Order: sequence, then C-alpha cells, then structure tokens
Amino acid sequence: MQRICVYCGASPGKRSGYTKAAHSLAQEMVNREIGLVYGGASIGIMGQMADAVLSRGGEVIGVIPQALAAKEVSHNGLTELKVVGSMHERKAMMTDLADGFIALPGGLGTLEELFEILTWAQLGLHQKPCGLLNIDSYYDGLIKFLDHGVDEAFIKPIHRSLLQVSDSPGQLLDAFASFQSSITEKWIERDET
Repeated sequence: MQRICVYCGASPGKRSGYTKAAHSLAQEMVNREIGLVYGGASIGIMGQMADAVLSRGGEVIGVIPQALAAKEVSHNGLTELKVVGSMHERKAMMTDLADGFIALPGGLGTLEELFEILTWAQLGLHQKPCGLLNIDSYYDGLIKFLDHGVDEAFIKPIHRSLLQVSDSPGQLLDAFASFQSSITEKWIERDET
C-alpha cells in the first residue's frame, strides 16, 4: 500500500480523542511508509492529520475544489496540493491516488465520501479496502444502522463486510494489509421479485 485516503472533518469536533486518533493514524501510516491523500484543508481534523504526517516526514497529497480552497483554507505546506474544478473531480482524483480509504470522525461530507467509495466497492468499481476508525464510539450509531440494513434485507452481508471497523489505527491498517475484496467483478444485481 503506497497511499491511503483519509476522510475527516474540517472541524476538530468536541473531543480531544479525535485529534489524538488523527495523530496515531498518522504515526502508523508513516511507520509503514504509507502516504496520505486527503481533502487539502489546513483546518479541523483534516489539518491535524496532514500536519501529523508531515511532521513525521511522510508524504501528503491534498485535493481541494477551487470553490472550497478559500473557505476550507487550503494547506500550503503539503507535499502536493491539487486544486480541481468540482467535488466530483476531487473524489475521483482521491480515489485514483489511494490504495485504501479510512473515515475518521467527520460530518456530512465525510459520510458522503465514505458511502460513495463504499458503494463503488459494492459495485466492483474498485477492490480497495474501506474502513471506519471508530474513535470514542463516534460511529456506533452508524454501525448499528448498517447492521439494521442487513437485518432488513436492504444491505447484503457480503456488502456490509466491505466496511472494516476498528478503534485502533494499527489494527485497521493490519486488516487493510491483508484485505481481499469479496467482490471480484463489476456488477449490479437486480431483485427479480
């Protein structure tokens, strides 16, 4: 694995554990010589994650749409900052640059990015690992909801298993290192009932 895309908040959140988790994940990534791909901002957990990787000598590539460059305060100290025209271009470029995807705590944008990349995995558009770093139980409600979706037959167990969950950066990266997608070809299944 050369690079992991980390989705996370442009806010620091209420708990110090979120920032600590970003620093722990950064340390694990640098120790394993894994670069960071992220949204390109200098604020919130996004900025903390980038700064933590950079301070440890790691590679950081930021991808930010022109419209958000000023609003999210682009990070000027990155290994590389790519400014693109739209959110769609941002997500496509981040996908191309990364070998896996992790969501730290974040808001609607983080969830939207996570679910899009997870849906692409479900459809066989990529075979890269996707994970949640569930810090201070932040994603417990989401995990419960996904399991409920399986129980209600809206999410297939094979698709639910595509999202790996841990509260430990090291354990999550270990799982990524041995990940093999259960989806081996591009497909869209129809319910014939």
